[in-house]
Amino acid sequence: MRRQRRDPVSTAPARTTSAPAAPKPTSAAPKPATRTVTGATASTKYGPVQVRITLSGSTITGARAVQYPDEMARSQDISSTAVPKLNQETLAAQSANIDTVSGASYTSAGYRQSLQSALDRAGI
Repeated sequence: MRRQRRDPVSTAPARTTSAPAAPKPTSAAPKPATRTVTGATASTKYGPVQVRITLSGSTITGARAVQYPDEMARSQDISSTAVPKLNQETLAAQSANIDTVSGASYTSAGYRQSLQSALDRAGI
């Protein structure tokens, strides 16, 4: 019987080298989707009020009245000061729980009603 010769190179354990693993890239958290929702039109004594909000996730990032009383000069005067205040109040409150603007109680109530409708439609 013949003995096989062993080759010392082939019996040595194989050496493997690997480069260190590259760090996994970190990704920032995905930004919440921005969406715009318009509330139902609220009828008031002096005309319709309708609010449109912009949301980033569940945060209100924009609010504006797309309809407001402006048929008469007096309504235009009231709305021109009340609507910007109501828009700002909405951003600060992040809800429909906003104060009535003095001298614009009907517009304020219609604004709140339409705003709550927009929030409901958005699921907030």
